[in-house]
Amino acid sequence: MPKLVLVPNDVLSHPVKPVKKIDKRIKKIIKEMIETLEAQNDPPGVGLSANQVGIPLSIFLMKPTERSKPRVFINPKILKLESDKKKKENKKTQELEGCLSIPKIWGVVKRPKKVLLRWQTIEGKEEEKWFTGLEAIIVQHEVDHLNGIVFTQRAVEQGSTLYKEKSNGEFEEL
Repeated sequence: MPKLVLVPNDVLSHPVKPVKKIDKRIKKIIKEMIETLEAQNDPPGVGLSANQVGIPLSIFLMKPTERSKPRVFINPKILKLESDKKKKENKKTQELEGCLSIPKIWGVVKRPKKVLLRWQTIEGKEEEKWFTGLEAIIVQHEVDHLNGIVFTQRAVEQGSTLYKEKSNGEFEEL
């Protein structure tokens, strides 16, 4: 099982390469990524990109709940982002985000509420779907990873506060 790569590892700050062919090697990488994601429990992971295990390829997994089966996204591309037009005061969701590659650090990142994504499945089939809620956040967070951007950069760009989780579970401002 591959180990998680932590910030400031170089592989996390550069865009990844597209997957050219979904072969046995790629399927093995995905199987190992699933094992790594499912082994995370403090906190449980909801997503994992290939570069988070040191592999600079355009693959990420999404597992929004502990019971859900991990979904595989190969060569994902965000086609469209949409904010909620009805709520003018809250155009984007503001959720506390964390990252398996940046342990015990949390921050608010404003992200569009809906995202249209195109990707390939592990069978090589191209799919396209709108994601909302937590899934939209996960998609944007993981695609950022694939582009060499970590959530703390987004939080700082937006002027948000970052927090460190203390051993007692409380947060302190960084």
